[in-house]
Amino acid sequence: MDFKKFSELILIEQTFFALPFALLGVLFAGGGTIGTWFWVIIAMAAARTAGMSFNRVIDAGIDAKNPRTRDRLIPKGEVRPKMVWMAAVMSSLLLIGSSFMLNKLCFYLSFPAVFMLFTYSYFKRFSASSHFYLGLVEAAAPIGGYLAVTGEFTRVPFVLGLVILTWIAGLDIVYAIQDLEFDTKENLHSIPVRLGKRKALIISAACYVVSMSALVYAGLLTHKNIFYWVAVVSVGMIFFYQQRMARSENLALAVKLFFKANMYISPILFIGTFTDVFFT
Repeated sequence: MDFKKFSELILIEQTFFALPFALLGVLFAGGGTIGTWFWVIIAMAAARTAGMSFNRVIDAGIDAKNPRTRDRLIPKGEVRPKMVWMAAVMSSLLLIGSSFMLNKLCFYLSFPAVFMLFTYSYFKRFSASSHFYLGLVEAAAPIGGYLAVTGEFTRVPFVLGLVILTWIAGLDIVYAIQDLEFDTKENLHSIPVRLGKRKALIISAACYVVSMSALVYAGLLTHKNIFYWVAVVSVGMIFFYQQRMARSENLALAVKLFFKANMYISPILFIGTFTDVFFT
């Protein structure tokens, strides 16, 4: 498997989108050291690669049936499942090793993290809560980033985790709407399948409200200054835009615009928090 196929398999551009999740936790913990940043970035990249690899190989059979996903590499036969399993295992080991380099708590927690990365893909086979489980998996990033610096639990990392959990859950609910017909046919579980599009959008919006509220609470809890609050307001505007797009009649275009806007959220939060921590 060459690098081009590997990057397509794991959606490498989304790894860069996800990195600020973990670094947000580092910043809220005071910034850490260069060594901390290095190992957190390695751990996050490894976790992202493991999660995407597990998802692609476990869901290969489902992807082959879905018109939206049948052109992915494994269903097309361009990448062997064995190679993807190897990438998943190696990335999981890299996650565990980099966590060991951070501190004992991160090392111990890396094992349940790998378990969650592996099990997420199975959730939609039996539970509509898969959106929130995905959010929980992603929420491990800022929590882990914070613990990488402090080595101990406080209220702050859990508030940050709530930001990511509810944001990603709300996002994934909208994403699942485009597969509503297919998931119903294949007996796959999601909130849109269980409750319908209208109620699913209400739940997605509620998730965004909780995420925004947690962002505000995190700022108040840690006495953030103007740069952070500018970032929060900017994210709030993007949230509002996304929810409007999700209610568009042209679902395909709406989802495309929804996710395009989503790419700006983590960099905005990262830049605002970074500037607040180091320049105020």
